[in-house]
This record gives sequence, C-alpha cells and structure tokens, in this order.
Amino acid sequence: MMPSHAIAGEETGGDPEHLTRAARHQTQVDPLAALRAPGDPPWDVYLTGTVFLDIVFTGLDTAPVRGTESWARGMGSSPGGVANMAAALARLGLRTSLAAAFGDDHYGEYCWDALARGEGIDLTPSRTVPGWHSPVTVSMAYEGERTMISHGHEPPPEEPAPDCPPPARAAVASLTPGRRAPWIAQAARKGTRIFADVGWDDTGAWDLAGLADLEHCEAFLPNAEEAMRYTGSTCPKAAAHALTEYVPVAVVTLGAEGAYAVDRRTGETAEVPAIAVEALDPTGAGDVFVAGFVTGTLAGWPLADRLALAGLTAALSVQEFGGSLSAPGWSEIGAWWRRVQSLDTQNPAALRRYAFLDPLIPTHLDRPWPLRRAVPTIGFGRNA
Repeated sequence: MMPSHAIAGEETGGDPEHLTRAARHQTQVDPLAALRAPGDPPWDVYLTGTVFLDIVFTGLDTAPVRGTESWARGMGSSPGGVANMAAALARLGLRTSLAAAFGDDHYGEYCWDALARGEGIDLTPSRTVPGWHSPVTVSMAYEGERTMISHGHEPPPEEPAPDCPPPARAAVASLTPGRRAPWIAQAARKGTRIFADVGWDDTGAWDLAGLADLEHCEAFLPNAEEAMRYTGSTCPKAAAHALTEYVPVAVVTLGAEGAYAVDRRTGETAEVPAIAVEALDPTGAGDVFVAGFVTGTLAGWPLADRLALAGLTAALSVQEFGGSLSAPGWSEIGAWWRRVQSLDTQNPAALRRYAFLDPLIPTHLDRPWPLRRAVPTIGFGRNA
C-alpha cells in the first residue's frame, strides 16, 4: 500500500526495443514558450562533459556470482555520461547545446547520431577525435540497483568546451573539489545561470572552499550525505540552509524521503515527498532530477513546483532501465498524470500538488507509455 502522500507509479519491465525515428520524437511542449522573446540566447541550457556508450543488461534476477556465467533477458545501448543530462533536458522541451569529444569509431558515431538526430541536441561545440575510442560503461541492473564497469582514456588535451561558451539561459556544471573550470566563470559573466551538482569527495576534505566555482552558481544540488559532509550538519535540512551562505538556492535530495530546497533570495522553502514507485534501475535519476529543476526554474515556477517536477521526472526514470534511455518527456508525464487522476484511491491533496502540470500536458499523446528507447546492438553506421 502506498503512503497517503504518494502518487502511484507503474512498474515496467521487459527488453528495450528499437524505435523508428518518427516514434522517437517527443510531443512538442515548450515550457518556456510564454517567456521567449527576440534577442534571447539561442540555447536554453549548455553542457560539457564526457559522453560514454552505455551498454545496459536487464532482466537479471540477482547479482552476478563469481565464477559463473549469467544470462540477461534483455540488453540496450544508449549514450551515457553527460548525455544523460542532455537527453533529460531536451525531452523536457529545453533547447540544449552540448560540448563533448566523440570517438571516430562506431560507438562515437552512434552516440553523435542518437543525440543530434534522435534527441535534437545541438552538437556544434562538440568535436570528433580521430583515433580515440569512445569511453564505454557496461551496466547490470538487478533488484532495483545497478553495477557498472567503465573503461576509457582521456581525449587529447584540447578541451571540448570552447573558450567562450555559447550564449545560453542556463548551464549545468559538475563541480570538482580543488579545481576550477574556466568556462563556468565565462558563462556566468555573460548572464548564464549556473546550476551545479558535485560527486563524492575522494580526498575526504569536504571543504566548501575547494568548490571555488560555487561562487558563480545560482543553485547547488547535492544529495543529503554530500550536503551534511560539506556543512558539518547532522540534518539534511539544516545543511540546505547552511549552503545558502554560499549559493542562493540549495536543493538537497533525500532519497526515498523526497527533496528539500531553500531560496535565500525569496525566503522560500519547499519540501516534496518522494513518489512511491517500483524502482528498476536508478541510473541517471540524479541527472533527470536536475533537469526537472532547471526546467521549472527557467519557466519561473514557485520553488515547490520546481521541486515537484524534479522529483516526478526522477521517479518516472527509475521505472525504466538505463540513463538516457529512461529520461521521461511530456508524453510520459502526461500519461502518468492522466492515470493517477483516474485512480479512486488517490489523496486529493497529493493530486493538487501536481495540478500545475495541467497547462503543459499534451492534449494528444502520440506515443504509448512506458517506452523502450534502446537499440539492441551497435554498428549500423549513420545511414542505417
């Protein structure tokens, strides 16, 4: 039984299936339509980072056992790494530009094609590196968790991020302790709003002074453990408030308990509980959460609505396998919203929490939901 605040999810499974190009296109929803004006930046969000080829094995009943061979009932391939974030943003209707290095192997060609033609992501700042093989991650999903093995080499020293990032409303950056990324300051000086997350601090220092680029950021979105370690707090909510001494908006994800956010400029605080779902694979859920929050922020929504969209999109993503494979678009959000409204057991207060979705939901769903977006194998080339 779901908690009284929960909105129902729907468990999905089975093998990822190949989709035709026409079926891959999202129902067009532009969450920023009312705000667009002549002279606006050409891109809503700019990203840079490493693109991996993700190979995802699904349908494993248990973790692989040492010394044995395990057979998966399904397999899918998709762009991963920073591509998870790029796909999540593009499927929510944001005009997304990505700077990344791509290998000139079949994997690189496939990832380029999947992002540029399949998702409509601008790859003008990206480059193909002759003789460099694409980084690869193999992911095995089972029991709601995943195990990953990755391999790759650093690309040649030229950075894929240009000295002058393209004009954009926002950018998403992954901060590295003890290291500045010059493009962040360059983008911020142009008026780009910077949203940042951070990985685990392997040094163990957990020193906010080491996140020097935080001074250029509008919002910081760590998980609860990261937030508490960086601030020395014993409570995630207290950590969020402490972080607003360094950045205007702090968003702390609380796992199964949802998320909490504070906006120092407006005085707003918001807490949204997690949506009860059957999680199949959490890969990329953090990227999808950030994409939902960026979308709501650029659309000018109240803090609670931004947090609710972020949590909803992340919840929908964990019901599917893979990273960029699982990021939902407005067709999936619309199908979910119609379904939960049809259930007699739903808590009316929980439904009202998501009423802000009504003006955005497509009136016609041109695709079934849930979707399978993976192709089973690689090597067909660009013209397949």
